[in-house]
Amino acid sequence: MATLTDDELQQALTQLNGWQVEDGMLVKSLRFSTFPDGIAFVNRVADLAEDAGHHPDIDIRYATITLRLSTHDEGGITAKDTALARRINALSGR
Repeated sequence: MATLTDDELQQALTQLNGWQVEDGMLVKSLRFSTFPDGIAFVNRVADLAEDAGHHPDIDIRYATITLRLSTHDEGGITAKDTALARRINALSGR
């Protein structure tokens, strides 16, 4: 799977609320009201990631969860990343 071109990536970002590109990865941070709420969300993301066979980097800072997506074997952002980002947005409702 090839990495997205700049144009493809910009087009995808118009449909990925809250996601941005940082250091060659799709990145989104979500703040939850409590630590357990954030961890419950991470567990739901883990289920999505397992189903997709594609796993985000996840940073947990108390109730703030930051997700980073890239396709490491391809060296950048691919359609796998944008697809998982859409599923994460649907899961979070944000």
